Amino acid sequence: MIPSDTISAIATPNGESGIGIVRLSGPLAIPISAELFRSSRQISDLKSYTINHGQVIDPESNEVIDEVLLSIFRAPKSYTTEDMVEFNCHGGSVILKRVLELTLEHGARIAEPGEFTKRAFLNGRIDLAQAEAVIDLIQAKSDIARQMAVDQLSGKLSQTIKSINDQVIGLLAETEAMIDFPDEDLDFMDFSAILKSAKEIQLALNQLITTANDGRIMREGISCAILGKPNVGKSSLLNALLEIDRAIVTDIPGTTRDTIEESVSISGIPLNLIDTAGIRETDNLIEQHGVERSKSVLAKADLLLIMISAAEPMDDSDIDLLHRAVDRKAVIILNKIDLPMQTLPVQVKEQVQNKQVIETSILCGKGIENLKSAILTEVLVSHEVEDLRTSASTIITNVRHYDALRRAKSDLDCAIESLGQQQSPEFVALDLRGCLDQLGEIVGKTTNEDILGRIFSQFCVGK
Repeated sequence: MIPSDTISAIATPNGESGIGIVRLSGPLAIPISAELFRSSRQISDLKSYTINHGQVIDPESNEVIDEVLLSIFRAPKSYTTEDMVEFNCHGGSVILKRVLELTLEHGARIAEPGEFTKRAFLNGRIDLAQAEAVIDLIQAKSDIARQMAVDQLSGKLSQTIKSINDQVIGLLAETEAMIDFPDEDLDFMDFSAILKSAKEIQLALNQLITTANDGRIMREGISCAILGKPNVGKSSLLNALLEIDRAIVTDIPGTTRDTIEESVSISGIPLNLIDTAGIRETDNLIEQHGVERSKSVLAKADLLLIMISAAEPMDDSDIDLLHRAVDRKAVIILNKIDLPMQTLPVQVKEQVQNKQVIETSILCGKGIENLKSAILTEVLVSHEVEDLRTSASTIITNVRHYDALRRAKSDLDCAIESLGQQQSPEFVALDLRGCLDQLGEIVGKTTNEDILGRIFSQFCVGK
């Protein structure tokens, strides 16, 4: 149901800033603004897509609340396709709260999370995949993730789904014609032709589904654990990759007692870096918990950065870590090469012959760029990720889309099996309709209210 009330919300983050925005959408957006906005011109005389200087006043007391710029977007050419107004205020929380209160006192209600974008979807300006791209764009952790969200917002995924959807509809029309007019002298496609077309659609679905791993990595980032004995330079490495002093660095072993997580982008690939407590035997109860948490992170991480100190002979703890990396996606870092070397690269290579061993001195800034290149290579090759910086293909970044595509393919597989066995066209049509329903979920043609609620609950209130 398309809503008919008027909503209002603060559209900018909490805190102080140069500008803060209060946004309204709905049939009362302009009348409410006319009550609150004082200028040399009437609101009815103001054109759409213009910015107008004036004041927000409290009509009851005639008190001036703020000096503002007012933007008007008249239906249907607005973000929601409804009448919309934005008050560009000074960005203080007290000011914004008072302007919001005035809009509510004069007939608006507070917007639900994501309701502006939800209205854009319900009013047909965007489909559901494009609506989801809005939150992806806001939450993008890298330039590649941003570009993928922009592509989806522009309709790239929707166009791909529409193309597949149209092909399925064509096959369903042929199949249902066989059912409805079995005795008519009509020129139907035979089962073999339908089967061939269905397999082409199956291939297209498979190609989309296989991009989901790439999309997950670009959207969520690679979980990258920094592991090693105490005092090998793990926290210094985290700080070097972040280019800020995020972790405490001392010469005292065991300084890091818990995991520290931060995100960084390396050549556009988002990494979720996890600095862990040094793995060693210890009698300190707190440090023991940190070591156990480090082992848990080791088991779950997508990529391991194993650090070995070149300034000390390798011991059993080092060798155990290296052996854990043999069958994992990992880069080995031989740190502290500025000191007299007690462990040589060849000794490390003997333990992990299939891994890159990068020599570094984090303290002196040596080897950092080589390490970044090694990480990038490991991500792109070991994770079998296409280099999306130059990719023109449609990428699946959303778990919901992946699940719908997987179910659509399952229905299509059943239709193909029925066609291969030349079963009754009723069975084929039933599975083709199921395939269409699953594809429709992606763009919102067949999505229920519960799913919509879950999707838009991820948004902030003002978007």
